[in-house]
Amino acid sequence: MSGPLRGGRRRRRVGPMLLALVVLALPVALAAGAYLWITADEGPGAQPEVVDTPSVVPEEGGSLEARSPAPVRLTGGNAFDPRFKKAPRAVLVFDVDDGRVLFRREPERVLSIASLTKIMTALAVVEESRPDDKVRITRAALKYQGSGVGVLPKGKQVRLEALLNGLLLVSGNDAAIALADHVSGNERQFVRLMNEKARLWGLRCTRFASSHGLEKGNRSCAADLAVLTRLAMRSPRITSITRRKEANFRFPIKGGKLYLYGHNPLIRAGYRGAIGLKTGYTDDAGRCFVGVARRGGRTIGVVLLNSSNPLRHATALLDRGFAADAR
Repeated sequence: MSGPLRGGRRRRRVGPMLLALVVLALPVALAAGAYLWITADEGPGAQPEVVDTPSVVPEEGGSLEARSPAPVRLTGGNAFDPRFKKAPRAVLVFDVDDGRVLFRREPERVLSIASLTKIMTALAVVEESRPDDKVRITRAALKYQGSGVGVLPKGKQVRLEALLNGLLLVSGNDAAIALADHVSGNERQFVRLMNEKARLWGLRCTRFASSHGLEKGNRSCAADLAVLTRLAMRSPRITSITRRKEANFRFPIKGGKLYLYGHNPLIRAGYRGAIGLKTGYTDDAGRCFVGVARRGGRTIGVVLLNSSNPLRHATALLDRGFAADAR
């Protein structure tokens, strides 16, 4: 009998065990193929994407998105309940050492931050420089607006740490630009560095437009500023400056000395234990302040955004913070 299968071998049926092996192997093969397809353009030695944890530990049910070296914990309730005649637009009182939040009001509300920007400027400068670096005073630094050291000698080199004092004590916009030019070559590149650090540190509210903070584009929230405060207070170079009421340095100007008088209202008023940190003001941001005080082994910080009276608000809130933390 002739036919299409005549003289040929009979096809065998695939056994149940073999079929099961094929079914089990198929997802593995597909996953391997997908991995090769995804990574084909990355080249040899490509590293996997790192998923970090956030700058602010979220409330119950929150998500983890980016890593912070100094997170603040927004979980839990307030340790006290202050009454404001005219409340700041945003407030955060926190333990600087462990990030525990004692009181919050609109902690993740994004607002203009004026010269609180300079906290990040100082952190970036400290990470990228040495105190004895010589900084050439550029033409751009002398075209500043707003507050400044005011006597920077064009074209001359000055010690970096003197400018860092000018940045933090008198909120010198000219000092900020000179330091930015020194670290990154120009303001634009330095702002890029600031924003990169903000991203790496998980600052979800924060965006910088300048090294000094005059523009409305410098925006953040109280929670992110608490993270920056915790980082700043770990830096001996920063804390040695911010605890001062005044400072003076040898400087290449007439008289040979630069005298600086700090703006911190807590330190100027003699608030017990005050050791930092930074003031800020623009028409858009209002009066902003980050204050830090240390008493009895505890360090408490307060962030105020658009406060009608930073000294009164900071004093009352720090007093309540120390009292609550002592229980």
